[in-house]
Amino acid sequence: MAAPGAAAPARLVQYVVVRSDLVHSLSWPLGAVITQACHAATAAIHLHYTDPDTQSYLQELDSMHKVVLGAPDEAALSGLSQSLTQAGVLHKLWIEQPENIPTCLALKPYPKDTVHPLLKKFKLFK
Repeated sequence: MAAPGAAAPARLVQYVVVRSDLVHSLSWPLGAVITQACHAATAAIHLHYTDPDTQSYLQELDSMHKVVLGAPDEAALSGLSQSLTQAGVLHKLWIEQPENIPTCLALKPYPKDTVHPLLKKFKLFK
């Protein structure tokens, strides 16, 4: 139990942003799109495995928290990736091969309050 007046630890969240047009306009099967999100999330964890927030996130294996958001199209996803890079937010832009199509991105785990402002214009994936 935390000491009285002690701040609760920040909730670690892994955000995944998926292109919604893949399903709604380009008619990709939902399973294929989910697979893209899994690839990006796994790659982000792998690339930032030694990061202290990633290690803390992995220690809570049964209570991991992910938020999956939708980007309307490739331009929005690429623009987000550029904005995150400029802000120093570590992430993995997943580019499906051999087609060379950016499909989604995943951030390494971060305290929610740290990255949420950069993602607030994106809504939950539907």
